[in-house]
Amino acid sequence: MSNPFLAPSTFLDEYPRFDLIRFEHLEPAFEAGMAEQLREIEAIAASPEPATFANTVEALERSGATLRRVSLVFDNLVAADGTSQLHELDAALAPRRAAHADAIAQHAGLFARLQQVYDARHDAGLTAEQVNLVERLHTDFVRTGAALDPAAKEELSALNAELAELASTYAAHLLSETNDLAVLVTDVAELDGLPADSIESARAAASERGLDGYLLTLSLFTNQPWQELLTHRPLRQRIHEASISRGRRGNEWDTRETLTRMVAVRARRAALLGYRCHAAYVVADETAKTTAAVTDRLLAMVEPAVRNLDAVRAELEEALHADGHDGPLQPWDWSYYYGRRRAERHSLDPLELRPYLPLTRVRDEGVFAAATALYGLSFSRREDLPPAHPDIEIYEVADATGRHLGLVACDWFARETKQGGAWMWHHVPQSALLGTRPVVTLTMNIPKPPAGQQALMTIDEVETAFHEFGHVLHALLSDCSYPRTSETNVPRDFVEFPSQVNEMWAFWPGVIDEYARHHETGEPIPADLVARLRASREESDPYTMVEMLAATLLDWAWHLLPASEAVSPADVEEFERTALERYGLLHPVAPPRYGSTYFKHVFGDAEGYAAGYYSYLWAEVLDADTVSWFEEHGGLKRENGDRFRSVLLSRGGTVDVLAATAEFLGREPRIEPLLARHGLL
Repeated sequence: MSNPFLAPSTFLDEYPRFDLIRFEHLEPAFEAGMAEQLREIEAIAASPEPATFANTVEALERSGATLRRVSLVFDNLVAADGTSQLHELDAALAPRRAAHADAIAQHAGLFARLQQVYDARHDAGLTAEQVNLVERLHTDFVRTGAALDPAAKEELSALNAELAELASTYAAHLLSETNDLAVLVTDVAELDGLPADSIESARAAASERGLDGYLLTLSLFTNQPWQELLTHRPLRQRIHEASISRGRRGNEWDTRETLTRMVAVRARRAALLGYRCHAAYVVADETAKTTAAVTDRLLAMVEPAVRNLDAVRAELEEALHADGHDGPLQPWDWSYYYGRRRAERHSLDPLELRPYLPLTRVRDEGVFAAATALYGLSFSRREDLPPAHPDIEIYEVADATGRHLGLVACDWFARETKQGGAWMWHHVPQSALLGTRPVVTLTMNIPKPPAGQQALMTIDEVETAFHEFGHVLHALLSDCSYPRTSETNVPRDFVEFPSQVNEMWAFWPGVIDEYARHHETGEPIPADLVARLRASREESDPYTMVEMLAATLLDWAWHLLPASEAVSPADVEEFERTALERYGLLHPVAPPRYGSTYFKHVFGDAEGYAAGYYSYLWAEVLDADTVSWFEEHGGLKRENGDRFRSVLLSRGGTVDVLAATAEFLGREPRIEPLLARHGLL
C-alpha cells in the first residue's frame, strides 16, 4: 500500500495524506481507480438479483472510492499549484478520464437496471430523498447518452474525450499567458497611488522571478484591481492591454483555436443528444429550463444598465479632461476615476480602509465569527494535519453542541502556479451512505506580503472571502445521504445563491466593527469611515453590471450556435464584436468581464460554466430577495441562520431548490430587490 490513494486516509475525516502524496502516485492511482470502478459497475450490471435501490443505486453511489480520492485531490492541485508537470499529466489524463465516465454513463446493462428502479420508484417504499436521487441519476444517464444507439454512443465518447483534452489545454495556456503578461515596472514613480505594502509585494514578486523592478500580476478579470489606484495613466493602459491580449497574441499559448473547437464540439454533442445548441442542452437541466427564459431576463437588464453607465461616464470624462487628458474616457480609466468620484462623494479613499483589514482579523472576527453567530459553528486550527502547500491553514469545524462537522483548508495567497480567481473545492464529500464528512478548501489570490508583514486586504477581497465561504458553508452544513445530491450538487444556476447571500455579512453592523481593526494599533475602524463605506457600497457601480452582462451574453452567444455554424479562430474578435453589438453591449468603456480567450469559467473546464455564466445574475435574483428577508427578520440571528440551514443549506440537491427558496421566504421570490440593488427600477 505504498500509494496513499489506494486506501482511505487514516487522518481525521479521511483528510488526504499530503505528507505521503507524491507526483508519481497520481497516474497509477487513476489507473487503479478506473479499473476498480469498472469492475464494480460490471458486478452491478451482471447481478442475477432483481434491480433494487440498494443493489443498483446505492451500489453505484458507493463505487469508485479510489478514483474519487485521487480525482478530488488532483483537480485542486492542478488549479492551486499547477506545475508544468501537473498540467502535462492533466492533459494526458483528460481523454482517459472522459472515456471512463462515458463507459459508465453509456453502460447498457447498468442503465437497464437503473431504468427498472426508476420505473418502480413510486411503488418501492423509497423515501423522498431516494426517489429524488433515482430521478437525478436517470436524468444524468439520459443526458450523457445512455439511450443512444451504439454508433452515436461511440461518437459521443469521442467528443467528450476531445472536450476534456481541449479544456486542459486552454487552462494550461491561459496560466502561462497570464504569468507571461504580468507587467514589469522599473520606475517606482509609476506606481504612485499604490500603498507601500503593495509596492513591496510587487518588488518581491519580481525578485521571485529573478527580475529587477516591480511585477504587477494579472487576475482573471479584464479590469485589473491595480487600475483603481494607479495615477500613472500610461501604466494603467499597459495593464489593460496586457489583460485583454491574453490568448490572442499568435504565440504557443494562443487559445483561439482551442476555444472555437470547444464551441463546435459542444454544439455537435448537443445535436447528438437532441438539442438545438449547447445552451439549450444546459438550461434544460437547470432551474431556468429554456433559453428564452434566460435571454429575456438578461436583455431586460441591458438598456437600463447601459443608460446608468453612460450617465456616470459623462461625469468621469469631465474629470479626465480636468486632469489635462484629451479624448474620450477609456476602459483603463474607469476604475481610477470612478474610485475618485466615489471617494469625493463619500470622502472615502480605498487606501484609508486597508490598514483596518488585516487578513487574520477578517478571517477570525469576520468570516468565521459571522458563521458562529448564524449557525453556532466553531473553528479550531489543526497544526497536525499536513497542508498541500505551506501557506495553507487547516481548521476543524464543530457545531454549537460540539459535534464535529468537517474540515476546511484555507489557501489565501497568490503564487505563480495558482490559477487566478477564488474558489471552493472538495477533497472529501459529505455522505451518510459513505460515512464521510466534508473536507473542503477555500482558495484566494491575495498578494503575499513580505516575510514578517501582515497581509492587508482590499474591501473587494474581503467580500470575495465571504462569498467563497458561503460555498464552504453550503458543504459543511450539508446533511444528505448520497454523494450525487449532497453539498453544492444543485443546479448550476442555483449554486451561487448561498454564497452571494453570505456576502451581506461582510458589511453587517457588529461584524465589520469587530474584524476591521488597525493592523498595528488594534484601534477599531472609525464609525464615520464605516458609514462612508456603506454609503459607497450602496451606490452600485454601473460598470460592474455592464461588464457582467457583456461576459454573460458573450458566453451565451457562443453556446447558442448550432452545430451547422462554425467560427474560425481568425474570426473570434469579429464574433465577439458582432455578438456584443447585437445585444447592445459593444461599449467603448466597459468591455466584458472576461474576453473569450481568457474566459476560464467557460473554456477552462470541459463543462464548467459553459452556457451557465448567466447563473451569477440568475442566482442574484434569489440572493437580493433573501438579503431583504434577513434584513426584515433581524439579520444576524441564530434563528435566522438555523432556518436558512435547515430549509436550504443542509438539503443540497435532494429537493426542488426553487420550492425550498419559496419555503424559506414564505412566498415566491421577487425580482424587484435585484433591480433596486443595481438602480434598474
